Order: sequence, then structure tokens, then C-alpha cells
Amino acid sequence: MPTPHQPPLQIGLAGFGNVGAGVFKNLEKNRDLLRQRIGRDLEIRRIVVRDPAKVRDIAPPQALVSTRLEDLLEDEAIEIVVELIGGTVQAFDLVKGALERGKTVVTGNKALLAERGRELFAVAEAKKTPIYFEAAVAGGIPIIKTVQESLVGNHIQSVAGIINGTCNYILTRMTEAGLDYRDALAEAQQLGYAEADPTLDVNGWDAAHKAIILASLSYGSWVPTDEIHVEGIERVTRRDIDFASRLGYIVKLLGIIRLHPADSAIEVRVQPSLIPRSHILASVNGVYNAILIRGDVVGETLFYGSGAGQDPTSSSVISDLADAALWRNNCEGHTGFVPHGLYGKPLPVDESVSKYYLRIEAQDEPGVLAQIARVLGDHGIGILSVIQPEDFDHEVAAIVLMLHYATFGTVRTALARLRELPCVREEPVLMRVEAL
Repeated sequence: MPTPHQPPLQIGLAGFGNVGAGVFKNLEKNRDLLRQRIGRDLEIRRIVVRDPAKVRDIAPPQALVSTRLEDLLEDEAIEIVVELIGGTVQAFDLVKGALERGKTVVTGNKALLAERGRELFAVAEAKKTPIYFEAAVAGGIPIIKTVQESLVGNHIQSVAGIINGTCNYILTRMTEAGLDYRDALAEAQQLGYAEADPTLDVNGWDAAHKAIILASLSYGSWVPTDEIHVEGIERVTRRDIDFASRLGYIVKLLGIIRLHPADSAIEVRVQPSLIPRSHILASVNGVYNAILIRGDVVGETLFYGSGAGQDPTSSSVISDLADAALWRNNCEGHTGFVPHGLYGKPLPVDESVSKYYLRIEAQDEPGVLAQIARVLGDHGIGILSVIQPEDFDHEVAAIVLMLHYATFGTVRTALARLRELPCVREEPVLMRVEAL
């Protein structure tokens, strides 16, 4: 344990947006507590911002402000660089440059790690200088440390998570308040839960970046971004949510990570899914996140909490700063990613298996259901149940089918055949049904 006589540990902070301001605020707020627990003061020496003239709710001391990221690299007194600028270009250069100079890095940048983590952790390993990234996944939930440390004695069998608060809020409001997608999104933007450009959230890629990080930590090798299946919530309608409810299900955007022991393949996908109303994840609402992990020793464990926001995310950053401070004093521990190479390549999505929800808008005429059933039967896909509600117009009928377990590739092939039927009037809607 370091002595109280050591000088403060100097930190360079890149980015002073919502999370960066929270880090600054909460470091000051709990300075004494942190000193007691890690035996040393944490002091921000330099803050890099894009626009020094911008009016902020929390104003950084002007004496600390810079517009040059290079200042964090060139100042030899700075021992820890906190990267909160986002993106994958400038952030990569900053993190790589810091590691090459022996500076410890703390980042909350999920896209950077998912897309270029392999390169950065190679530099970290070569320089024996760690990267900490608790804030990159699930905001204030300590899920990275859990996978790396608490579950170190487990083979991770599966991870299923609600890991995007924006999508969860939108789907919650569509379910509970009967809003359509556009109105729920507008409400999320008004409340600050969604960005003015919400694309990365609603198209599933924010959750996908987090899933890639969790899968890579769990299985010891980096999962390529082009080898996972990603769908967003843009096509989820209030009608589908209502049909799911009639069938006893809730719609959630899920990240699914699963090991297939027979061939050591890793299944990684993100998509809107139906889950049983009785399942614990179905009760996770609003902007909250929840992650369900199954290990071969521990069994099933659930982690729940705020997945975003200034204070929860800054709590994770400060936790990493405390770990970085202890590492700087003791130089013990790993560099952030421990490769263990026990598993093979990602499972092709067409080989993944689940049940399915299928809604088809078809011409209201005799024999339509038989045509649909014939196509599914020709592909070996069983039908578990059918709903054909009477609340439709006189020309088009909604037919909702729950399909038995089948590979995704088989279902996609059948879907292409269904689109060709003259009686099918609109693009069919397909969602997974997860047993979890």
C-alpha cells in the first residue's frame, strides 16, 4: 500500500462532455474517500476540450484547459490518460501514443475497443502498461471486472443482456404507454436518453460493440465486427409488441453471446427478441441495463443497474482510476485483456438456432394460410401456433406464426420464398424468441 507522503498521481483528461464532467465533479467530491482507500491523491493536471468557449454546467478550471491532445502525451508528469472523446481515429492515436510512452490508459470507448482493441492491447502487452475500460460496457454496472476477476475460475457458457438503455427505454414506452416507435424515440431524445442522431443506438451497433467486448473477454480472442449479426429496433412496431404480449412475451433488444462446446464456436448477435414475460429480464425497464451470465462453476448470475448517465458511468471511470493508481504503485496485474485461446471462430449466424416470431401481412382470401404453411413445411420449419386476429381491414390480414426451433439460415431462405407469394403484401417481420 502506498504511503500518504507520495505526491498526487497526475491525470490527463481528454474530453469534458457529460461523462468527463462527471469524472471531474466526483473526483473532487470523494477526494478524501479515495485518498483513504488507495493511499494517494488523484489530481487532474490537464483537460483537453474541443471548444474552450463552450458554456458548460460544470466549468473546468481554465488553467487546466487545452485544445491539444498532444499535451497529454508530451507532459511527462501525467501518468494516467483518460480517453473520453469517442470515435476511433483520434482516440486510437491518443491511446496508442499514451501506451507507447508508458502512461496507463482509462477509456470508456466501446467502439474503439470493439474495432481496434486487438491492436491496442498488443501495444499494452508489449509496453507492460494496462488499459482499463470498465465504463465501456453497461455504464455503472461492474461487469468487466466481474468477467475478468470474479468469474476467472469459470468457463463462461453464455451471456444475455439488455445493454443499450436508449433502446430499452423506447421499447418500454412502446409496451407500457402504447407509443409508436417514432413517438417513443422523440420522447427519449427530449429527456436526453437518446442523441439528436440516435443511429448507433437504435440500429443495434452500440449494443454490438459492448457484446464484442464481453465475448472477447469471455472467450480469449477478439471477435471481428464483420462476423456478428446485428439488427436494431427501427422496424419494431407497436402492433408486434401487442401480438407478443398476447402470446405472453415482451420485446427487448438483446445481446446474445453463447459458447457451442461441440465445435468450440462462439455465437455473438444483437437483435430485438421476444422473451417470456415471466423471465427476469422482461422486468428490466426504462434506461436500465441487465446482464445474465452463466458460468460452469457459479451457475447463473444477474447484474442490474444504470447503463448510462453522468454519475453511473463516471463511477466506473473513477473505479478504473483507482485500479490504475494501485497499478502505478505496485506494477502488478494484467494489461486489461488476457488472451487464452481456448475457443474457435465465431459461429456463422445462419447456423444459429432459435424459435421465431413471424408476422405476415397477406391478402385476405381462402388458402393463404395453407400457402404459407406449405413453404415453411418445404423447409422443415414447424409451426407452434398461429394467430389471425379479426381486427383487420377487408383486404389485408395479419397472420402471426410462432415457429419451432430452426437454423437462422433455413428461416431466411424460407422468408425469401414467402416474399415471392402473390398473396404477401408487405415485408414480413421476423424476430427471435429466446428461451434464455
